[in-house]
Amino acid sequence: MSMNNCCFSEDKGKIEIIRKSIDNRIHYYGNNLGVNYTPEKTVFRFWGPTVSQARLLIFEKESDRVPFISEKFQAGIKGTWVAEVEGDLVNKYFIYEIKIGKKTNRVVDPYTNGLGTNSNLGLIVDLAKTNPKGWENDSRVRLKNYQEAVIYELHVRDFSSSPFSGIKNRGKYLAFTEEGTRSPDGLKTGIDHLKELGITHVHLQPVFDFATVDDTDNTEYNWGYDPYFYNVPEGSYATNPADDSRIREFKEMVLFLHKNNIGVIMDVVYNHTYDTHNSPFNLLVPGHFYRRDKCGNYTNGSGTGNEIASERPMVRKFILDSVKYWAEEYHIDGFRFDLMALHDKRTMSMVEKTLKKIDPSIIIYGEPWTGGLSALEPSRQFTKGVQRGKKIAVFNDDFRNAIKGDNDGLGLGFVSGASGQEDNIKRGIVGEIMYNDYICGFADEPCETINYVSSHDNLTLWDKLNKSNYYDDEKTRIKMDQMAQAIIFTSQGVPFIQGGEEILRTKWGDHNSYNAGDRVNQIKWKRKKRYYETFKYYQGLIRLRREHPAFRMKDASQIRKHLSFLNTDDNIVGFLIKNNANGDQWRNIVVYYNPGREEALCQLPDFRRWFIVVNDREAGTEILEEIEKNKVLVPSITTMVLYSDD
Repeated sequence: MSMNNCCFSEDKGKIEIIRKSIDNRIHYYGNNLGVNYTPEKTVFRFWGPTVSQARLLIFEKESDRVPFISEKFQAGIKGTWVAEVEGDLVNKYFIYEIKIGKKTNRVVDPYTNGLGTNSNLGLIVDLAKTNPKGWENDSRVRLKNYQEAVIYELHVRDFSSSPFSGIKNRGKYLAFTEEGTRSPDGLKTGIDHLKELGITHVHLQPVFDFATVDDTDNTEYNWGYDPYFYNVPEGSYATNPADDSRIREFKEMVLFLHKNNIGVIMDVVYNHTYDTHNSPFNLLVPGHFYRRDKCGNYTNGSGTGNEIASERPMVRKFILDSVKYWAEEYHIDGFRFDLMALHDKRTMSMVEKTLKKIDPSIIIYGEPWTGGLSALEPSRQFTKGVQRGKKIAVFNDDFRNAIKGDNDGLGLGFVSGASGQEDNIKRGIVGEIMYNDYICGFADEPCETINYVSSHDNLTLWDKLNKSNYYDDEKTRIKMDQMAQAIIFTSQGVPFIQGGEEILRTKWGDHNSYNAGDRVNQIKWKRKKRYYETFKYYQGLIRLRREHPAFRMKDASQIRKHLSFLNTDDNIVGFLIKNNANGDQWRNIVVYYNPGREEALCQLPDFRRWFIVVNDREAGTEILEEIEKNKVLVPSITTMVLYSDD
């Protein structure tokens, strides 16, 4: 490409030269960046190797125009700047005024751990005083392996914003601390519903500070994939966004969920920022935190206008410092990485080592794809298959597509009428491991695959089935929905469901509801009564999985030893889990999936008695029917689970 075609400006050229110089020489690896508060003094330290002058401005109130303290920063080592102010500054507000070349910027430190309303100013906080009673004894929901988790994806507002939720703190962190809430029909909502359902972890869509919602306007809505400040909870979910309420209430939420044996997984979006030119990163160190092409233009691997350069040492340091901060300060149980393929392999490996050093049970998983063409070389991207042996899991979109078809269109999947999907389903059943020469996937171990049929992106499962199978009646589509989830919960790997699927969640056909508001996105709690049998079915599937370790075997060798596929007619999948797999109390378990429109007579292994625990109406661990023959009639569009102790 010629320079004439690149439109390479002099400023872009200078930035690129400076950026390369920084990459080669100016790295700061200290653990004291940001605001370090004590009652006696507060030390402010930021990394800004291109800054020539800097001043700290401190305000009594966030509405003040004139600072009551103005302190000059002193140049420190390795491109850092330091200011130290005596006295107790707790709950005061701050901003930096920095000069780079001829330009003066005002910027809040990207490392800040406190913010005022709408992130206009940083907030100096005493983190110890934000700890709720009992915080020092709080502990994570510790797992022996990822497969023990049942992950439930939620948006903070969606959980409680419905006027039928029975929750007082609607749309807030504190909604997760309310017990005894009920729908108008008297059915459990809120955290009581989560406990009743039986999930082990809530996966919260972004809860760090994001840009597109006014903290003071309860009518505004966004999913939160527009990060602004990474180390502070989002202010619109707090009762008061101006003070430290967001920190304290976030911790109260975590504490209460932990007391109820529910872990908290954060959805983290380190791959891009909402703004580029005026982001805190760019205002401090222009051009350094983002990838650029040969012309000096920002590249767009995220599909949102920019992509973070995780491979650069100081960018990588920020990501590592951030996940460590959330894990230690907020007791987070896991991290889900948005567009994880935009992160280089070394960064993700270091993320894993950093978090596992804190607690080996912390769950790490992410999307093994990008949102567009990335400037990061494909060989360095953390894509599907790269996770092998790294204790990082990835979303299994192959299994998802095999089960339901495409995400938003008319395409059919195994449960909804497609043929020829048997081998794809089998790969999902065994956790995508190398099972044999023709059933082999992308994983070394079952802990590496997150099995799901829908998430916040695209149509909900129910909306997808309503679209692709519009010609079927509701009863038939419900059977398809239940079968899809039965496949997820009886397969090896880590099960993940979108919050509300258990009551056939609908977003009225909106496949990208990121800013569609509460009416579209909220959990519609009145549906629990209407689809209570479906709720009970999901509840039973979760109980089946949690009580029977055969469905969550520890490693690939166990799966190859204990799981074998049965001979079936076309478009039917059956398998046997034998010999008390993974210490299961049931000696032998058979699972059949019949997505056909006709019932199917299936051959059972040669044991004397079989007990059905999942059929076309109910799911769980209780015996629904006993049979003493070597064949079983599996109804149409049905998952059947049987066990034998012979």
